[in-house]
Amino acid sequence: MHDVVIIGAGPAGLAAALWCDQLGLDTLILEQSEIVGGQLHSIYGAIENYPGVRALNGAELSARFADEIDNAGFDLWTGVQMAKVDLTAKRVSLRSGEQLQSICIIIATGVRRRQLGIPGENEFSGKGIIDSAARDRNLFAGKDVCIIGGGDAAVENALLLADVCPTVTLVHRGKKLGARREFLEQLQTNHCITVFTESAVSRIIGNEEVEAVEILRKDAIKTFQMAVRGVLIRIGVEPNTESFREQVQLDEKGYILVTSQQETTLTNVFAIGDVSNPMAPTISGATGAGATAAKVIAARLQSSRRSYQAAERG
Repeated sequence: MHDVVIIGAGPAGLAAALWCDQLGLDTLILEQSEIVGGQLHSIYGAIENYPGVRALNGAELSARFADEIDNAGFDLWTGVQMAKVDLTAKRVSLRSGEQLQSICIIIATGVRRRQLGIPGENEFSGKGIIDSAARDRNLFAGKDVCIIGGGDAAVENALLLADVCPTVTLVHRGKKLGARREFLEQLQTNHCITVFTESAVSRIIGNEEVEAVEILRKDAIKTFQMAVRGVLIRIGVEPNTESFREQVQLDEKGYILVTSQQETTLTNVFAIGDVSNPMAPTISGATGAGATAAKVIAARLQSSRRSYQAAERG
């Protein structure tokens, strides 16, 4: 029986585990991937706004986290295949048949990039689908590319690719782009970027690699094809909450609802980091939420154990 089982080893889960360990709690952290760090591995640019730490990219910061947890007293299992998580019973069942029991559970499963769900999206993964402009732009230098989305991430990637690509076409469903003002100002003066609003990419086309996209514009009767060699999709994220949907209350977008103490609608079940839809989804916010949950759990368990000891003496 563990005091705490943490599901997810991104910044939030790792911070919670470190705090739980320092507060004397028997802690186990489970990670589906073979490596820790979660979404840090999708950050290819410099991290300059995490207080006290400057890292070249997310992988470097993740490595620093890994160095720190090597000296910690909690158990970390990676490559874990979970069959079922019963939040009411506080029990995690693994595909190996093993069952893990705890007093409290912390959910730190994060979010994933939303997919379009169109033909060609999965087929051309690694064959013209661009993962990140910061990492891949040299691979697409001199090639025409299409970016799908209208927020900060889409526009920032468009600006990065415009430095090395002859043409960058930005396709957005909405009437206006939702990116921050400084990005939009740069966009307006960049003659390599063409913006199609109220438009949608309906298909990614090619043989061995991406060769074109099919676009449908508002009020158009037919789609048209545009030749491109790369496609980058940035249409937001969605939470990894499939295993918990019938167990705790979620908001309309599928994020887990929590109190100011990071507790869900089930007692002794907490959710931290991006999976709880924080107002400011940042690394510092995630680690802070992890600390909050750990301190609440430690105080609660200590109080419960003191009450039990007092009852035994009485």
